[in-house]
Amino acid sequence: MFSSDSKKNKTPMETSTQQNIIAPGTKIVGDITSNGAFRIDGTVDGNVKTSGKIVVGKSGFIKGTLQGENADFEGKFSGKLHLSGTLSLKSTAHIEGEVVIGKLAVEPGATFNATCSMKGAVKPIGNGQSQQQTKPRQQTIPGTERTA
Repeated sequence: MFSSDSKKNKTPMETSTQQNIIAPGTKIVGDITSNGAFRIDGTVDGNVKTSGKIVVGKSGFIKGTLQGENADFEGKFSGKLHLSGTLSLKSTAHIEGEVVIGKLAVEPGATFNATCSMKGAVKPIGNGQSQQQTKPRQQTIPGTERTA
């Protein structure tokens, strides 16, 4: 009943499964830092930094810098967006600015007016042969040898 086990004594605020919600009609001016996920249906004018997932609803708008792992956009973004994982744009999304991401998924209808850099492992193009193997080889055809 009374245990000193730290798992049983955690408060809800200690878990990273909590989601932060910025409701429609709410405007926040300033910087936000969190370990939890975000659902933004209002407006944020500033910098958002989180290790959780960011979801921006149809009425959501972020103007500033967004840093995180993964993000799903139905709303608008203007500024610098830096994600280590995937940026997923729904058909209603509108993105402008500078984007650095790991992966990009775009539905038809989304607006993506940004400079984009994709970071991560670069896979070689082609069948994987080294440059030496793709160079033409010199061959001697029988009967055409020359002696000096």
